[in-house]
Amino acid sequence: MNALRAAAERPAEQQEQQENEVRLLDGLREALLKLGVRAELRDNGGALVLPRPSSGVPVWVFVGFGGAYFSWQSAEKRHPVADTEGAARVLAAYVGR
Repeated sequence: MNALRAAAERPAEQQEQQENEVRLLDGLREALLKLGVRAELRDNGGALVLPRPSSGVPVWVFVGFGGAYFSWQSAEKRHPVADTEGAARVLAAYVGR
């Protein structure tokens, strides 16, 4: 593959990856809503923000580790994206709901 074609395909691949991350985070947002936890997509859909009732510091959730995990708390906490419902339960407990 020549360099020009490779450069043209990179943005398309990055856009596809970003769209997948938005879909995953939106699915997590919906699962959290079912548990009574409010969450908002932020940063053009690149992050999910959950308020914490006990403190004023929200939890920011990202898709990381090559798209394999939801991660939060500076990536010290994570849960596989293949288990959205489980991630929602873990996050609900983490934010104190």
